[in-house]
Amino acid sequence: MKLSDININDLSPMMQQYAEIKNKYKDELLFFRLGDFYELFFEDADIASRELELTLTGKNAGLKERVPMCGVPHHSAKSYIEKLVNKGFHVAICEQLEDPKTTKNMVKRDVIEVLTKGTLVDLEFLNASDTNYIGSIIDFNYIYLITYTDISTGEINSVFVNHNNDSIINEVLNLNLKEMIIKEDFSLELINIFKNNYGININISNEELNDKFTSIYEDIDDERIIVGVKHVLYYLHIKQLKDLSHLSKLQIIKKDDYLRMDVHTIRNLELIETIRLKERKYSLIWLLDKTKTAPGARCLKNWLMNPLKDKNEIEKRYDYVDLLNNNFLEREQLRECLYEIYDLERLCGKVICGSLNARDLLQIKNSIKVIPIINEILKNIKYGVTVIEHKELYELLESAINEDAPISIKEGNLIKKGYSEELDELRSIRSGGKEFISNIEAQEKARTGIQNLKVGFNKVFGYYIEVTKGQIDKIDPSLGWERRQTLTGAERFITPELKEKEELILNAEEKINTLEYELFTEIRNIIKENIFKLKQTAQTIAEIDSLASLSVVSEEQHFIRPKLNNDNNINIIDGFHPVVKVVSNQEYINNDIIMDKNKTTLLITGPNMSGKSTYMRQLAITAILAQTGSFVPASHAELPIFDSIFTRIGASDDLVSGESTFMVEMLEAKNAICNATKNSLILFDELGRGTSTFDGMSLARAILEYVNTSIGCKTLFSTHYHELTDLENKYQSIKNVHVDAIEENGNITFLHKVLPGSVSKSYGIHVAKLAGMPEELLKRADEFLSYYENESKNKNESVMSEQIAFNLDEKQDNELEDFVKSIDPLSISPLEAINILFKIKEISNKK
Repeated sequence: MKLSDININDLSPMMQQYAEIKNKYKDELLFFRLGDFYELFFEDADIASRELELTLTGKNAGLKERVPMCGVPHHSAKSYIEKLVNKGFHVAICEQLEDPKTTKNMVKRDVIEVLTKGTLVDLEFLNASDTNYIGSIIDFNYIYLITYTDISTGEINSVFVNHNNDSIINEVLNLNLKEMIIKEDFSLELINIFKNNYGININISNEELNDKFTSIYEDIDDERIIVGVKHVLYYLHIKQLKDLSHLSKLQIIKKDDYLRMDVHTIRNLELIETIRLKERKYSLIWLLDKTKTAPGARCLKNWLMNPLKDKNEIEKRYDYVDLLNNNFLEREQLRECLYEIYDLERLCGKVICGSLNARDLLQIKNSIKVIPIINEILKNIKYGVTVIEHKELYELLESAINEDAPISIKEGNLIKKGYSEELDELRSIRSGGKEFISNIEAQEKARTGIQNLKVGFNKVFGYYIEVTKGQIDKIDPSLGWERRQTLTGAERFITPELKEKEELILNAEEKINTLEYELFTEIRNIIKENIFKLKQTAQTIAEIDSLASLSVVSEEQHFIRPKLNNDNNINIIDGFHPVVKVVSNQEYINNDIIMDKNKTTLLITGPNMSGKSTYMRQLAITAILAQTGSFVPASHAELPIFDSIFTRIGASDDLVSGESTFMVEMLEAKNAICNATKNSLILFDELGRGTSTFDGMSLARAILEYVNTSIGCKTLFSTHYHELTDLENKYQSIKNVHVDAIEENGNITFLHKVLPGSVSKSYGIHVAKLAGMPEELLKRADEFLSYYENESKNKNESVMSEQIAFNLDEKQDNELEDFVKSIDPLSISPLEAINILFKIKEISNKK
C-alpha cells in the first residue's frame, strides 16, 4: 500500500498529520516519533523492514485495511539510522515538539533534521581519520567550481577545476565526496559516472541561500564563488535543516600551490590504501600516521594528499621535525598530552548541530585541561607556537558537569552539586523528607511554642502539621494555618509554605530534570560563543600532532632531512621504499637514484619480480614525502620541487567502464604526456605491454622520444623491450640502468640492486620456475624460447632486403604521384584519357 494511492481525508487525525509531513519529505525515509518509538509507515515501512530486517506489521489508520508499519525504539535508533544512511538513504527525523502530558490536543510534530552520508556529525558514525565532505558542483560551461564542506568540523572550501570530464572526476574522487549537489542542467553523462561507477549520492537543487551565514563569504570578491557557497548553504540549511553557524570563513584552494597528483597516481603509489585489498594497512599513510588525535590524523592525510610547492613552507615543516627530533624526550611528553585530547573539531560541530551531550562536554573539558602542559613543553623547546588555553571554559565545565553524567540530556544527573542553589535545594527536597520535616518542625515549634508539634505525610492529605487537642488554643489565627483533618486526639493542619514545599517535593524529580536541561543548555550556549576559538585550538593541535608524527616516523624509519634545489637534480643515496622495507620478510637492498639536470630519463631493464616497480615508486614517494614536509627514506637526498607526478604502474582492466588493459594504459599515458611540464615526474612501468610486441615497442619508443624531446621532465621508464636501450646512444638525456640478477645452473637469484647499463634477458622462464610451474612445462617453454630467438636472428638478417623493398615501394609511389600531377584533365582527348589510365595501371603493377 502506498500513501499516494489513498485519500488522506480517510485517515485518522494522527495519520493525517503523518501524511502532511511525509508529503514534504517524499524522498526521505520518515522516522515518525510516537512515544518511545520511531515508526515508519506505507512504502517507508516496506523499505525499512527489508533493509533493517525488521518485522513488518500493520496499524489501524481509519482505512478498511491496516497500513504497513515497522518501528525501532528511540533510544536505540542511531544504529538503525546509520545502516540506512550508509546504504545511501536519506532519513528525516520527525520529533514530538510538545510534551504529551501538557497538551490536550494532538501533539505537534515536525522534522528537525535530515541525515545523509555527507551531513553526519555524530562521532560514532564517522571515520575519525577521514573527512566527510559534501560538495556543490556548478558548471559555468568553461570551468567547474566545487564548494565543499565537512559540517562535522565546520571546514568549507572552494576550488576551480578545468572543464573536462577527467579533471572533475579526478577532483571529486581525490576529495572523497560523500554527496554531491548539482543543478538540473548538469551533464547527464557525469551524473551517471558519479552515481553508477563510484556510488556517490547525487542531489539536485537549483536554489541559493541569501542573507544568511554571509560571514562565511563576506571577504570573497569572485561572484562565481559566492554563488557556489550559497548553493551548498541552501541545500544544507533549508533542505537538511542544519545550523551552519559554526562554519569557518571560506578557504579558496589554489591548485597551483600544491603538487598535482591524479587519482591514478594516488592509487598506484598506494598513498591511502593498497591496490589489492583496498585497505589502509600497508599504505603510506598507515606508515606515517603516528598521530595521537583525530584532527591530527585528518591533517596529516590532507598534507599527504596535497604536498606543497612553496620551498619556504616546506622548510618550515622540516625545521619543526628537526626541533622535535632534537628534543625527543619532550616530544614524547608532548605526545602523551596529545593523547588526552579528544576530537575537538567534531565536538564543535556537535555543539552547533544540537547533538552534544554531557559526556561531550567532559571530553571538551578534559581536552583543554592538558593545554597548559602542552604550552609549557612547547615553550621549553622554543617551538614558537602557543595554544589557546580556554581557562574560563575549563573552570565552567569543571564546576558544572558531573563526571558520571549519562548520555541522555533530559534525564538528570548532569550538573554537579554546588553549581546551582535552586538545583541543590530541589535535590535536597527530593532526597528525603526527613531533613525537610525536621526543619519545618523546628521552625513551627519556635513560632508557636508547641513542643509536641510534629510534621507528617500521608498519600491522601500530603504533608501536614499535627497538634494535640490540648495545644489547639496556642494556634494563633495569624499563622494562616488551615484545618485539614480531625482525629480523636489531634488536629491536622496545612500551611501555604507546607503546601508549596509539598508541591516541590512531589514534583521535584521532573523539575530537577527540567532545570538540569536548562542549565546544560546555558552551558552549551557559552561553548557556542567560544566555538571559533575552540576550532582554532583544534587546528593548532592538529598541526603539532602531525609534525610530531612525522618526527617519530623519521626516527623509527631512519629518514633524513632532504635538500631542495632549483637545478632539477636528483641525488638520492641509499634510498628505499619505506613501506616495503617495513613489511618485507627479506633484507631490503637500498638503491641510489642519481639524475643530474642533463639526465631526464632512467630506462630501467631487468627481470620480472626484481624490483623495478618498487624502485620507481620509491622515487615518487620520496618526492611526495619531501614536499609534504617530511624527512625522506635515504642516507642522503637532494631533490627538485615537482609540480606534478604522473604514473602508469601495473596492468588492470577498468571493468566498471568497460575499458581494456591497453586502453587504460593509453589513457593514463595520455594524461601524463598532455599535462606534464619540465618540472613534472613521470613513472611508466612496462608501457605498451597490453598490445602486440611490435605495436607496444613502437609506442614505447615514440613515447620515450616525445617525453625527452618535447617535455624534458624527469622520467623513470621500465621495460622488457630491450631494443629500446639503444636510445641511450641517441639521446644524452636517457640513461640505461638495470636491476641485477645472477643466473647459476638454470636458477636465478634477484639481487634487487640497480646498476648502470642494460640487460638483454627478461628471465621470464626462471620466474615461472620460482612460481612453481611444472618441470615438463618449463622444458617445453625453453624449447619455444630457443626457436623464437633463432627466428628473430633470421629476421634480423633480412632487414636490409626489407628496407630496400620499402625504398622501392616509396620510389614507385613517388613515380605514380609525379605522373598524376603532370596530367591536365581539361586539355586531353578521350583517347588520351584511356592511354593515361593504362599508364597508371602499368606503374601500379610495377609496385
